[in-house]
Amino acid sequence: MRWALQAADEELSSEIAVGAGLSPLMARLLVMRGVCTAEEAARFLAPSLTHLHSPYLMLGMQAAVPRLCAAIERKEPILIYGDYDVDGTTAIVILKTAIELCGGTSDFHVPHRIRDGYGMKDDVIEQAAAAGVRLIISVDTGIRAFAAAETARRLGMDLIVTDHHLAHAADGVPAALAVLNPNQPGCEYPCKALCGAGVAFKLAQAMLEKQGLSRLLPSFLKMVAIATIADAVPLTGENRVFAKLGLEGLRSPVNAGLKALFAAAELNGSRPLTTSDVAFRLAPRLNAAGRMDVARDVIELFTVKDAERARGLAKRLNQLNSERQQEEARICKEIETLLDGNAEMREAFCIVVESAGWHRGVIGIAATRVVERYCRPALVIAVEQEEGHGSGRSIHPFHLLDALESCAPLFTRFGGHAHAVGFALPASRVAELRTALDKYARAHLTVADFEPIQRVDAEVQLEDLSPEFFAAIQRMEPFGTGNPQPIFHAQARLLSAPRTMKEKHIKMRLTQSLAANSTPAPTTKNWEAMGWRMAGRLQQEKLLPGDILDIAFSMEMNSHPEFGGLQLALCDFKRAEARGAWGT
Repeated sequence: MRWALQAADEELSSEIAVGAGLSPLMARLLVMRGVCTAEEAARFLAPSLTHLHSPYLMLGMQAAVPRLCAAIERKEPILIYGDYDVDGTTAIVILKTAIELCGGTSDFHVPHRIRDGYGMKDDVIEQAAAAGVRLIISVDTGIRAFAAAETARRLGMDLIVTDHHLAHAADGVPAALAVLNPNQPGCEYPCKALCGAGVAFKLAQAMLEKQGLSRLLPSFLKMVAIATIADAVPLTGENRVFAKLGLEGLRSPVNAGLKALFAAAELNGSRPLTTSDVAFRLAPRLNAAGRMDVARDVIELFTVKDAERARGLAKRLNQLNSERQQEEARICKEIETLLDGNAEMREAFCIVVESAGWHRGVIGIAATRVVERYCRPALVIAVEQEEGHGSGRSIHPFHLLDALESCAPLFTRFGGHAHAVGFALPASRVAELRTALDKYARAHLTVADFEPIQRVDAEVQLEDLSPEFFAAIQRMEPFGTGNPQPIFHAQARLLSAPRTMKEKHIKMRLTQSLAANSTPAPTTKNWEAMGWRMAGRLQQEKLLPGDILDIAFSMEMNSHPEFGGLQLALCDFKRAEARGAWGT
């Protein structure tokens, strides 16, 4: 693994340090995260509801709000058409709750992943029309729903599309009453990286403000925060406001469904909720409904008032998540066996694997695991009755949706983002897809792009670390995409042989690096360093007391009542003499 010390504009860092009253290191970290002025630094470190943009900066909002408010006033039934993942289901909850608080009535449709597939379907729209619905609002879907928009128009229905996926490069956007999507051509909305629930929230925000109910906006941020973190959009700008304030609200849940979900995820409030808790404990349980069964359970969980029913739903999501984990392990093992036995497929610049019998709801996670293991873009395809349903994930330098656009005629449908896509195609054309994507990837990537890189934000001395240093870093939370947790480099001496914990983790005791014959000063602080899932490294590298190591690490708080406190969380380590693979 190559270590890369991140570059920062030192002159700008100095200006911000002085202007915002920050330490040079803090200012440097902020500059590396896109902060350019002292004012921006202040907003970054203290996000506020006042920092939200006006919804009317979004193209289409001027048409959407009056139509929605008219439907509420006339008590028209409104259908919210969503998606089956966390982003889609929370978006439904946000918009449905807002409509009902304003006095309107709404129902929702969330497709079944296996039976219905992704996207808006004509038969659902036709059934809604027959039931008297005249307004449909899509959430987290619809930007490529050209046929559905035409069906709605033909049946005399108004369609408001709210989405964040990328529009079709050639065809533009559907012919709807309004399209709300910061990424659509001609939209100058400042925050382009909203998730689907974020876009739905902007419509809810405009509606609540128009109805004189803006005081209720903070209560919606919990749902937006879950979706924003789960969808891995950059936690900068408006998304940072959602995540920061939403997490604060989630630390004291009132909603019966949230309480039940927290209990199922064993989050008991003993420590502050983090983005990792949302991403790795809450989101998988919510996603499991759409992956393995019916996503309607998520909407009911967050809208039900009965605590006992909420606990039953949360228990059901827990069970589905366990089933998902088992299925994921099986698929990943089969993919690993397949690639280990096929060097040509394994060494392709874009890996494409397919098989019958893979659960369609888990292939996206499997694609992520392939990318993590092989550091290459990957598509995983589940073959069912001569049709392939696929999901893809990518590495940072490779725009996966553009890659699919380059061979668009192969697909019956496709869409997504730069680093995550979904698609369908005839199973007979998978071999063509594999060839086409490998060719495209070889034209846009080099072998160097596949080398894992350990980002390092700054070099520090262990003796400079302190509770005050950690508190300053905590002001940058929440961490996630676009605002990664700061990683530091230091040189340290190993005080004793590393210990293996639970057969998969390691613990080291470190101190400031000194010459071999030197004695540490009485005030020198020793540090515990945890290497999570690094036990295998000790078999590869026999470390001895006195070894001097280069370590890449973050700081964390161990909340154990007996031996807790500040500790280092290792990202990587090397013997000091082995260092030298730095990049910029």
